[in-house]
Amino acid sequence: MSAEAEMPRYKSHKEVWALKIKSLVIDPKSDGLLLTPVEEGYAPFVVDAAYVEKHKPQAGGYYVVYKDGYKSWSPAEAFEEGYELIK
Repeated sequence: MSAEAEMPRYKSHKEVWALKIKSLVIDPKSDGLLLTPVEEGYAPFVVDAAYVEKHKPQAGGYYVVYKDGYKSWSPAEAFEEGYELIK
């Protein structure tokens, strides 16, 4: 492969569940973080220390859950560029 060749491109077709993160604070009852969603009607929830260490979530990004139950974090720009809300 030439160093100048563009890598193959892929388009996502996955459906995921996600909440945009409004704020995060240290959860006093665990080693994790308490995430508060931007979306109305969703209560704050805790993610554990392993999630925090692996994904390093930040306010403004998205907490993402895949069909197989895997939980991740995505920066807002990447998420909003790759996913469209299903209504």
